[in-house]
Amino acid sequence: MKPAFKPLYVLCLSLAALGFVITASGFQLIKTTLNLTVRDELGNTVQGANVKLFETEEDYTAEKNVAAEGVTDAKGILKLKDLKAIPYFVMVKKDDKDNVGGGEQTGKLEAKKINKVTIVIQ
Repeated sequence: MKPAFKPLYVLCLSLAALGFVITASGFQLIKTTLNLTVRDELGNTVQGANVKLFETEEDYTAEKNVAAEGVTDAKGILKLKDLKAIPYFVMVKKDDKDNVGGGEQTGKLEAKKINKVTIVIQ
């Protein structure tokens, strides 16, 4: 005899596998996310790099009004979620290396997608 809850159970597992999130406003697939990889001048990933995102060039230059920030993981990656679908100015620093002066700016992030960017520090 099959349990009566099996179709509901399978539906829940299917939704979870597809990455659906139940929110107050309904179902949402993915939030606007940026997966940022930091590499050095030799192409090696950089663990422990400090990353800051700014919405405007003025804020980037003055290093104020940080929109999002974090530190890269062991693979040199920082995942930032709940971002606006706009271009960001990126500042990365680790020890005596940085990307300052390079004017690093992402392209406009795609809404409700996982966007990927690589930044080189030297």
